[in-house]
Amino acid sequence: MKAMIVRAYGNSDVFEQAEISKPDIKSGHVLIKVAATSVNTVDTMIRQMGQNLPFAPALPAVLGMDFAGTVAEIGEGVNNFNIGDEVYGCAGGLADLPGTLAEFMLADSKLIAHKPKTITMREAAALPLVGITAYEGLVRADITEEQKVLVHGGSGGVGHVALQLANYFGAEVYSTGGGDTQLDLIESLGAKGINYRSESVADYVKKYTNGEGFDVVFDSVGGENIVNSFAAAALNGHVATTVSMLDIDLTTAHFKGLSLHVVFMLIPMLHRYKRQQHGDVLTTLANIVDAGKLKPVVDTNRFEFHEIGKAHDYLNSGKAIGKVVVSI
Repeated sequence: MKAMIVRAYGNSDVFEQAEISKPDIKSGHVLIKVAATSVNTVDTMIRQMGQNLPFAPALPAVLGMDFAGTVAEIGEGVNNFNIGDEVYGCAGGLADLPGTLAEFMLADSKLIAHKPKTITMREAAALPLVGITAYEGLVRADITEEQKVLVHGGSGGVGHVALQLANYFGAEVYSTGGGDTQLDLIESLGAKGINYRSESVADYVKKYTNGEGFDVVFDSVGGENIVNSFAAAALNGHVATTVSMLDIDLTTAHFKGLSLHVVFMLIPMLHRYKRQQHGDVLTTLANIVDAGKLKPVVDTNRFEFHEIGKAHDYLNSGKAIGKVVVSI
């Protein structure tokens, strides 16, 4: 089968097309004919920094985590999928798990679910990693109806899903963005847009919460921005973040009594830990999509299989709106 492989980690030109063996089916797994995959920041990190990341696959490697496709073969013990089923998931591209940048991939059946019926393969491929991340963060932050929820980075991959899910859970949703394009998308998805370039944290906390702060802050930007999340959170509030690899002063979090939730959705894949939870979340997300309450946003730029390097560069450029998707 054809695949895009890397023989060394580095710049986006490390990808090369090759013929490799189609995976053999094994117990508990399904073989999937891949239709589309999306590019996540972690994919670009592995490609750039593989030798420095403990979860990077051994070389030569097939990268890619998210996918949508069709079940081609079923392994022993798999009872909830049939040949021909359309499925989606985040199931490879790191450690010893083969990735999505190939005609076929072998996936643990616990990590996948039936694709939402009302969206395309390309749209479905955009959803798994960001959808699981957003859902996990909001649930762990104990989101409830009528809370005020702030999403940092609401036009990005994780952020645009988080604000829609927060709406689905019945919250009053606000989201930061920079510039008209991002804010227009945020508003179209049901959140009140906040331009972080022209409004300070103190200003928008006062304006939208009477100075009390937001009950839940979902920070899809993370890093140094966590300081802003602490400042924006209400007393005894919850902050969920996707990026927390930094040294930071927790004094504000302490005196506000905040709960900090770090979301690292790769744990089930890396440690074989509660993998079925990912399949269950994907099933829930598919139902939310088919109920018309969640729509993955796919960037208008289209990339084909052999253009994966260009897709990585485009994501890293910061110009993408929503998810960058590659057709296989």
